[in-house]
Amino acid sequence: MKFRKFGKALLMTAISAGVVLSISSCVQSYSVGYLYVTGTQTASTTGAGIISGFKIDHNTGNLVSINGLPVSSGGANPARAVLLTGGRFLYVLNQGSNADGSPCSATHVCANANITQFSIGGNGILAPQGTYFTQGHNPFRLVADSSGAHLFALDHDAPDNTGCSLVFGPAVTTCGDITSFSVDSTTGRLSYVLNSQVTAASGAPLPYFPVPANPIDFVLSSNYFLTLSGTPAIGDSVFPYAYNAGNGQLTINQNTSQPLGINAGTAIVVASGVTYVLDNGPNTNSPASNGQIFAYSLGSGGALQAEPNGYIADNPAYSYPNYVIASNNGKWLYVLNRGDNTNTTTPQSGIAAFTITTPYQLLPIANGGQIGGTGAGPLCILEDPSNQFIYTGNYNSSTVSGLSIDQNDGNLIPLSQQTKAKDSYTLPGPATWCVATGRTS
Repeated sequence: MKFRKFGKALLMTAISAGVVLSISSCVQSYSVGYLYVTGTQTASTTGAGIISGFKIDHNTGNLVSINGLPVSSGGANPARAVLLTGGRFLYVLNQGSNADGSPCSATHVCANANITQFSIGGNGILAPQGTYFTQGHNPFRLVADSSGAHLFALDHDAPDNTGCSLVFGPAVTTCGDITSFSVDSTTGRLSYVLNSQVTAASGAPLPYFPVPANPIDFVLSSNYFLTLSGTPAIGDSVFPYAYNAGNGQLTINQNTSQPLGINAGTAIVVASGVTYVLDNGPNTNSPASNGQIFAYSLGSGGALQAEPNGYIADNPAYSYPNYVIASNNGKWLYVLNRGDNTNTTTPQSGIAAFTITTPYQLLPIANGGQIGGTGAGPLCILEDPSNQFIYTGNYNSSTVSGLSIDQNDGNLIPLSQQTKAKDSYTLPGPATWCVATGRTS
């Protein structure tokens, strides 16, 4: 009898241990979301676009490839991707290509540029749903509003000079444009939003919204679309459109741009409610750096208002700041630096990390983010849906890099040091953009 009781006790202990191990195993394999990375195939000479995908492990930040990916992006040279609110649909902007491999330009327009829509199915699988086209030429930026009701593409070159001269005066014959789309909430299909404010000679509304020539980037800040453009004569400037969230209309308040006093702007980004303009030009501010970040509030008519302490020097070890994100808790700001591809003697690529002390004042975090690294030539950066990890997509090294966020001070630590996961994940080719969703069902 005693032996039987002892045997039962052992059996119950074994069962309990098995249950514990089973629970631990489930926790370790839990995916907090999906990470998608656009890019091109290394072996392709046509810039054939692909989308790679990974499951993000909640405990370690480790990335596991999604079965069935990568898939075609639906075109050549994907530049940007957008996940709409709710994570059901993914849109990829393919810039297209020229047969001779030459860069896109107003006189040598890249062929077959498009926006390809994908649905996100079980286990993160992507299925193409439709293809759409912008109204201008050479599209290169794509954003959505916060509700996911409208999608916008920035075309480097307007289709003709009609809109340019109507908005900016008869002497202006070249400009860029924004194509506005309405998104069907059920199917995700796109339809054009026509320009109700500007009409052509025929009386028909323009199918696009003109912006100044040589656009660099654009962003939706509060209720304004701000387009950063650069011209050798006046330097970089910002042009505002008022945005109507109800119908996707963009309305002109003024037909002139706001000069910024810089000449090498790289991006305009909104992070934690602040509008940032990034610049890679030489500066005379202190401390000296290879790049600089300007923080602005938004004033009347969409004008950018300089703020006290609104100038932030980039980490001097890096160059070419190209994107900014704020941590979800609003404590830290991370500035991505692509690096100068012509510079082979000093460190270039990396993340400059800052503590947000006031909305417009940043203090470098100890180590400045240098404790954590990126691959070469990073083009995108994001925080995962669980707000524990940072990932970058790296163009020059064809990798994704993973970092853990120190929740005490905001420093970025390689995953291998914090969670024993891998720090770098190989892609089939150069990475161009990345997005993540917490929707896993």
